[in-house]
Amino acid sequence: MAETILRLLAERGPGKTVCPSEVARDIGGSQPEVWSPMMQPVRRIAVRMTKAGQIAILRKGKPVEDVDDFRGIYRLALPAAGSEEA
Repeated sequence: MAETILRLLAERGPGKTVCPSEVARDIGGSQPEVWSPMMQPVRRIAVRMTKAGQIAILRKGKPVEDVDDFRGIYRLALPAAGSEEA
């Protein structure tokens, strides 16, 4: 999953973001019953990657303050992506 996150971000380009569901769909395909259960594992991997400085988790275009406790819709970006949305 980590490789998929990094690949999708690289393909998207600098300053762009990806939705966690894009990661799940890339791995599991287009059927919701397959990719939907992957959303929590994608989030856990994203949190680990953020703590390691590999990516940033954004809410409303800004990095989340507490990666262990955030709610709602979020996007993934490379750390240097700043606050730009895709």
